[in-house]
Amino acid sequence: MSNVLKNSRNEIDRIDHEILRLFEERMNVAKAIGESKRQNNLPIENPQREREILVRLRSEAPKGLEDSTCMLFRTLFELSKAEQRRIVSQDSKLNKQFLESLKNTSELFPKSARVGCCGIPGAYAQVAADRLFSLADITYFNSFKAVFQAVEQGLCRYGILPIENSTAGTVAAVCDLMRGHNFSIVRSIRLPISHALLVNAGTRLNGIKEVFSHEHALKQCGIFLEKELPGVKLTTCSTTAQAARLVAESGRNDAAAIGDISCVDHYHLTALATSIQDSDYNYTRFICISKTPEIYPGADRISIMTTLPHQPGALNGLLERFSLLGLNLCKLESRPIPGKNFEYMFYFDFEASVNDPDVRALLTALSLENDEFVFLGNYREI
Repeated sequence: MSNVLKNSRNEIDRIDHEILRLFEERMNVAKAIGESKRQNNLPIENPQREREILVRLRSEAPKGLEDSTCMLFRTLFELSKAEQRRIVSQDSKLNKQFLESLKNTSELFPKSARVGCCGIPGAYAQVAADRLFSLADITYFNSFKAVFQAVEQGLCRYGILPIENSTAGTVAAVCDLMRGHNFSIVRSIRLPISHALLVNAGTRLNGIKEVFSHEHALKQCGIFLEKELPGVKLTTCSTTAQAARLVAESGRNDAAAIGDISCVDHYHLTALATSIQDSDYNYTRFICISKTPEIYPGADRISIMTTLPHQPGALNGLLERFSLLGLNLCKLESRPIPGKNFEYMFYFDFEASVNDPDVRALLTALSLENDEFVFLGNYREI
């Protein structure tokens, strides 16, 4: 190694040590400011002051380093605000709710409970419930909305709802209903979905004129339908199990249903073809919801919904805050807000736990900064 390189590295180490000392000094001042804001109930954000500082620093920056200077100090601002949020959040109502939920939730997820599912016996929601609980006392409802209402009203302790499919995407009807109901996600499960073509005895493939199923199941079997049943009439049902029962009760030999193989036994049907989905990697995520927050040990995934200010950089600013805390974002989706022109509610899934004070501080800040914020739950996915 040359002496020039060695000396330069030693100089870098000396400078870094001084930067670290100044960084600690700056963060201590930020803590004092955070404590003052907590005592005086003042907001963390002060965009006007940040802008004034950046304008001044940019004008003072060495030539060629103007943009880098702004980038550096924006990061420092976010780190300072994160520390202030941690201090201010300690007294917040939301933070206290988190701590209460952590304290009051039992150590073990229940093995048995009254559970609400959309559909009828044989629905994939029932399969999900049977995977989550050793013995679920299942009550069936005719709509996703009815499942939400049953949990809200205490008719069922838990509800099972599909939220996302690896092939067909988000279950929009469930996502949109989330905004209008009070609930908490306490568990989720990624269920492998294998579809079968279900018919009455004696039905032949070349005699089928109509296929019944849920719209997502029909999308997931598009290649099979196009190849084996081109031009066949596709009729949507609220669940795959209801499609199977409809075909069974009709007695038709020119109709088929797409659904789980368990419907063969439930409705005395025959599987004319199995594993007809387009992809072998076909999974549906189901969420298990409760009326009140339950945060079980091992919960490492958080879901939230929030609006953001309708201004440039709002979403990017939030993503930077996730990045600074080292949080892995699993899902980000926007849904239009009914009655508002081109305004959206953002849905986030990310890997984190409310056991972390910094995470609680971030969630508390979001609840205070945005017009609408909903903490959907901290849970484990199996």
